Amino acid sequence: MSEEEGPKSGFTRRDLVRGTLVGAIAVGAGTKAAAQETGSVGPGPAPLDLKVNGAVHRLSVEPRVTLVSALRDRLGLTGTKAVCGRGACGACTVLVEGKAVCSCLTLAHEVAGREITTIEGLAMDGQLSPLQQAFIEADALQCGYCTSGMIMSCKVLLDAKPKPTRNEIRAAVSGNLCRCGTYNHVFDAVERAAGTRTADAGPPAPPSYRPSAPFSDDPRVAQAIREVMELEEEGLA
Repeated sequence: MSEEEGPKSGFTRRDLVRGTLVGAIAVGAGTKAAAQETGSVGPGPAPLDLKVNGAVHRLSVEPRVTLVSALRDRLGLTGTKAVCGRGACGACTVLVEGKAVCSCLTLAHEVAGREITTIEGLAMDGQLSPLQQAFIEADALQCGYCTSGMIMSCKVLLDAKPKPTRNEIRAAVSGNLCRCGTYNHVFDAVERAAGTRTADAGPPAPPSYRPSAPFSDDPRVAQAIREVMELEEEGLA
């Protein structure tokens, strides 16, 4: 019997189609309402206010855009470096509400309206901050890719502990990789900025080392070593 013939009974194909459409509309409406309640955006560009170095910048970016990309590509603040892209090197470190974060792992929309400080924000009235100046005086940079992130991590340390120990400095920059190997100079720079090391202080003298026994079983070699050591002590070698 067709749907037009006789009384309807049971569940028809028309009921199935009608129920499917109503369900789809209800799910779509529910998803949209949930998105509005949670404040989610996207997938297209959405308005964004970024407060960087005391100034508010109004942008329109997709939810997938990272903070480092927004800073460099949208605002032209290229002091923050994009290097590894996965939070392993620390070169992209910036401050968000005074805390160090990897901007390559932070979405720009995540920090909307929050106080962001980049390396450009440390200088005041065209003058470098004491920490930036100390990095120059201590020759704590070579290629420069890690420097801005390194300085930002050190700033967080000095804000929390104005007179840090060298071990505390090491711990503070443990997430910042320097491929040029300038770590000792970085430690010196932080100590200078903290006032615990003067600008003209040289590197600490290495511990003196004298072998307790000759390096060879040959008596002639052993005698030669002793003679050289004696001359060194007399300042003649």
